Amino acid sequence: FGGVNLEDIAAPRCFEIEKRLRAELNIPIFHDDQHGTAIVTLAALFNALKLVQKSLADIRIVINGAGAAGIAIARLLVKAGAETILMCDSKGIISTNRSDLNAEKLEFAVKAQGTLAGAVQGADVFIGVSAPGVLTPEMVEGMTKDAIVFAMANPIPEIQPELVPKNVTIMATGRSDYPNQINNVLAFPGVFRGALDCRARTITNNMCLQAANAIASLVKPTDLNREHIIPSVFDQRVASAVAAAVQQAAREEGIAQS
Repeated sequence: FGGVNLEDIAAPRCFEIEKRLRAELNIPIFHDDQHGTAIVTLAALFNALKLVQKSLADIRIVINGAGAAGIAIARLLVKAGAETILMCDSKGIISTNRSDLNAEKLEFAVKAQGTLAGAVQGADVFIGVSAPGVLTPEMVEGMTKDAIVFAMANPIPEIQPELVPKNVTIMATGRSDYPNQINNVLAFPGVFRGALDCRARTITNNMCLQAANAIASLVKPTDLNREHIIPSVFDQRVASAVAAAVQQAAREEGIAQS
């Protein structure tokens, strides 16, 4: 018994490949660029929202970047209870008026039109999986009080942490030299360990959701602060906690085979 970890396959091919493999194989298939990123992003967001005392169902989220990571993040956020998501790509808001959208982008198309600058006005959360420097301080100033900014483009984020205005309470990047590093390595070892140990036939959205909950819960309330919303990539508790959560979810869904 084994599994397949997909890596560095661009959208939209990654969606087609993963879907076909899952249909034809009775083992866990996991595209890390999608689901690993989504799990750790959601874990960080769970804890960030605790600090600013906002609810996932009530906030307005802007995701910039509608490739593998952006789509997977949006899907997992919806699974977790997010209700208002504006997704943008290099051409602006993913709008139903556009004729250039693939099936995955169409899932998140809205009636609104416009640019990223317009999308972030009044937003509570910005999640970037896109390109360096696309988010300006002026754009961020238009976000709400206690704004949350996850600028995860690597190696140069959408906005440098030094440039964020005072309305931003929580800032995270994908880099190790700033606080709150959102890194896939917090997710995929534990996800696979849990799936393999119970011989799960697949990896579901609920398994990913429970993995995110497990990661978030490792930051104790007494340790939670604006520069510590996510465990360190060197935290040895993470993989086993994620594995246990994934395995339990698989058993509850009836897809574990041992």
